[in-house]
Amino acid sequence: MVNRSRRRFLWRGLGSTVALAAGTGLYSWRVEPHWVEFVERALPIANLPAALIGRRLVQLSDLHVGPRVDDDYVLGVFERVRALVADIVVFTGDFTEPYQGHLAQVREVYRNVPNGRLATIGIFGNHDYGPGWRHPEIAAALVPVLANAGIRVLRNEVADVGGLDIIGLDDWWGKQFRPAEALAYRDATRPGLVLSHNPDTVDMPGWFGYEGWILSGHTHGGQCKPPFLPPPLIPVRNKRYTSGEFEVAGRRRLYISRGVGHTLMVRFNVRPEVTVFTLQRA
Repeated sequence: MVNRSRRRFLWRGLGSTVALAAGTGLYSWRVEPHWVEFVERALPIANLPAALIGRRLVQLSDLHVGPRVDDDYVLGVFERVRALVADIVVFTGDFTEPYQGHLAQVREVYRNVPNGRLATIGIFGNHDYGPGWRHPEIAAALVPVLANAGIRVLRNEVADVGGLDIIGLDDWWGKQFRPAEALAYRDATRPGLVLSHNPDTVDMPGWFGYEGWILSGHTHGGQCKPPFLPPPLIPVRNKRYTSGEFEVAGRRRLYISRGVGHTLMVRFNVRPEVTVFTLQRA
């Protein structure tokens, strides 16, 4: 009788473990990858023009439009962002996951993009450069498609948005990261905000005394994170650059978005993110 009760207990425990594992797997596959979190934060910028104080800037990153990310999910995110009536919308790289004929899908999805009232600006990430990040022609073909959707792509360039310099740096893995082209001759007293897809770039040379915020993506927050532990796999050299805010050398602050999309449709304890900043004068 005791052995029978023990066997029943063990079978129930095994059944519970299997059910928990199956439920966690289903959640990580079908629920969390599409359970986007809108994160609201202040963004204090030195010398910010009075006309921009209180304005709303929305960061979208790592959408990976392509075969692995559901178009309806992306379009639903766009619809929610559009309802915010943002003043500035910025995209911090990995617009797409290139494949043969991917531009037709990119064109269809991004024609629904939520444009900012003042500006809609983007930079490229490594995936925008195609397989092995070695195809600048793939990124170049994206430029007019995104421009037709109202997105201005900055490639080591500066855009003046109401007196705020938005500095867009091109991708490091794509071997196009050239901060000197954007920063070397910029007036450092002007308010600025840098977009740089890969957070490792903050540790690279060439910042020419820039002080202020840098918005990044690339990591997806690791996509899967054990509770109370750091994510085991993140595509950066500096493993502290996971997601969220970091203080870095040179009076700079880094914010890393967890991104909207995914490279594989699985997330656990790392929900996708849209970041909603309110501009303030530092």
